[in-house]
Formats: sequence, structure tokens, C-alpha cells
Amino acid sequence: MTNSVSSKDTNKFEIAAFFSGVGGIELGFEQTNKFRVVYANEFDKNANITYRLNFPDTFLDNRDIHIVQPEDIKADNLDVIVGGFPCQAFSIAGYRKGFKDERGDLFFELLRIIQAKKPKAIFVENVKNMVSHDHGRTFKVIKEALTTNGYHIKWKVLNGKDYGNIPQNRERIYIVGFLSKVQFDSFSFPNEIKLTSNLSDVIEFNQEQDEYFYYSVDKNPTFYKELQKNIISSDSIYQWRRQYVRENKSGVVPTLTANMGMGGHNVPLILTHNNRIRKLTPKETFNVQGYPKDFKLPKEVSNGQLYKQAGNSVVVPLIKRIALKIADSLSIKNKARKKRLKSNALLYTRMNGKYNGEAYLVDTSDSTEELKIFVDNVNKDRAIKKELDIAIYSDEEYLRFVGKNKKGEFYSIVTL
Repeated sequence: MTNSVSSKDTNKFEIAAFFSGVGGIELGFEQTNKFRVVYANEFDKNANITYRLNFPDTFLDNRDIHIVQPEDIKADNLDVIVGGFPCQAFSIAGYRKGFKDERGDLFFELLRIIQAKKPKAIFVENVKNMVSHDHGRTFKVIKEALTTNGYHIKWKVLNGKDYGNIPQNRERIYIVGFLSKVQFDSFSFPNEIKLTSNLSDVIEFNQEQDEYFYYSVDKNPTFYKELQKNIISSDSIYQWRRQYVRENKSGVVPTLTANMGMGGHNVPLILTHNNRIRKLTPKETFNVQGYPKDFKLPKEVSNGQLYKQAGNSVVVPLIKRIALKIADSLSIKNKARKKRLKSNALLYTRMNGKYNGEAYLVDTSDSTEELKIFVDNVNKDRAIKKELDIAIYSDEEYLRFVGKNKKGEFYSIVTL
């Protein structure tokens, strides 16, 4: 591929990637021409086949992350660790089990690698519902884990159709963190852009496909008449929802999910130019995620697995836009100041609603009273400037704040 993630250019920032899937995050970073992948990790054997087909020169470790050791990542100066740890545990489609699901617990394995390698920056992608999972407790754990390890983080939920110019309604949370406060301050998420791509850019309405993808009364006698009655426009995308047909009239594809690989009826449906009903092909689902047209799909991998890979993946053009912003911030030469951790940490958080915010470690102390005195002194200075006090929130106050989707800033004290 022309967009190989295996560049040998030593002037580029070095990335280690975890839960790589088929390489969507790495591809978005590499398309900026500012990053190169020195290590990738993916356990799923079918995703490995797709990854290696497209990125044959990239070192891909196919072991379980639980047995990966930090020294296995051969990089003298690792700049960024990226990862979209498995999201099904936090998604609606995955029934939102969170950390109780072993897939959600994989975050702590990623954290173990981050703690050991201490990259200059981190990038994490996940489902929107991770923010509100367990009434905000799950994201609170993630936020505190990253900030108490020295990362100044910003997070925002972005929709692929609004920020990636891809006709798919796909909301995901993106977390970006820097060890350097200066680099953190310089970073901002990309601005919203106008959607100029349309369904015909990613779906081949006029191209005949293999008969496997079409529905008919012979193949689907129990529900084909229902499909035929409701799927009447080539300008819409449809879904068969077990009992009824849902039409998406917005001109975009509904959120692709890994469940597309489970039986096939979760795959979006279209009405073709010759009035036949079919599901999107695996290639089209990758198109909907913004993968380049020359991205290869292995013939030896089943359609079900390819659908799953596409549903688990990312909106590549949106990743690229965020990666460009990260590169700009990393280009600012600044060394992060190391804080010696004590038994209690004072964290600062500012939120513009629960889906957009920032947080970082302010100070640590063996005495919570010292941290409270620090906050009192901050508020005395703010009073002189006629600014409102910043309160210290308890866990319960934090969860109420998040639950009401409020805007504001506050401190919290965390025991380390």
C-alpha cells in the first residue's frame, strides 16, 4: 500500500500501537507523514491476516497483551502509545458490562505498558458510552489512572460525519494526553467540517455484487415481503431490526458495529439501481470507515469476520486530523517536569458537559490538609481577580455533576 505504516524515516515520531485490529489508528497517524509505527499488537488471528496483508513491513506482535513486556517494544525514544482497547464492554451493542467484562479490564494492561514506557503522548479511542457507563464511575477510573501517571489529558466525543467527512453516524470518545503541560496547552481537537462526501462515494449502488449479498423471497421467505414493502428508496440506508425495517433518512450510514459479523442481519441494507435489496459488502463497510480504496481484504477470511473487523475499526480520516494536531503539539520542544508521587493526589478537572473536558495532576502530598490549603490559596487569588472559587468535589459530588451533564471546573483528591 502507498499508505504503509512501516516507514523507516527516523525523523518521524515513533508509535507503539495496541489492540490494533486491522491498523486503522496507525493508518490515520501514518497518513500525516509525521509518524512511524515501531510496534503493533493484535491478538485476533483474523485481524492479523488483514493487517499483515496491508502492512507487511510492520512488526506485528500477535500475543495476548497480558504477556507482553515493556522491553518487547524496541524503541529508543517512544513518542506515542495509541490504542482503542476493546469497546464492546462499554457499548450499547455490547450491553455495557464495562470493567466487569474482561475486555474492559484490558485498559489496565494498556496502562501497565504506558507506565513503563512513559511515552510523550497517548491516544485512546473508545465508544461514546464509556463516558456515562456505570453513572460515570468507569470514566472516572480511567481519568484518574492517566492523570496520576503524569498525563495531562483532554477528551471529546466526535462524530465521524462531522469531523471526518465520512457519511457515517459514528460517535466516539477520543482521549489525548501529554506529559508536558506546554504541549497539552497547545493541543486542541480539530474543528467541525462540512460533510461533502455522500453515500455514492462509499457504496456501489450501480455495481453488481456476488449473489450472496442479495435478499430474495426464496432465500428469506420469513421476512422478505417486509423488506420489499419498506425498502423503497436508493437515497436511504436501511436496517432489518428482527421485527421491522428501520430507515435512516439522514443520508448517512448508521453506526457500524462488530455485531455485523453475527448472522448478517445487522449489516445495513440498500436498494440498488435495479431495485434489488442487498446488504453492504465488507469492502463497502471499510469504505464507510474511510479506508483508502486500495486497502486489501483477504480472501481466506470470512465475510462475517471482515464485517466484524470493519465494525470494530475507526474513522481513518478523523484519526488523521487528530494525529496532525498531536504532531503539532509534540513539535514544541519542552521537557515534562516529573512530580514525585506521595500518598494523595490533587486533580484538576474542567468539563464542558461530560463529553468534552480536560484533567491533570496538580500536586501530591502525604497530607490531604496540605492539598486543601493549596486550594484555599488558589481561591484567595481568584477572589482578588473576582473569579469564582473552585470547589473540591467528593466522589458523590463528582458523579452528580457528571450525571447532570454540567459545565464547570473542580478539584478532587485521590488516594494513591
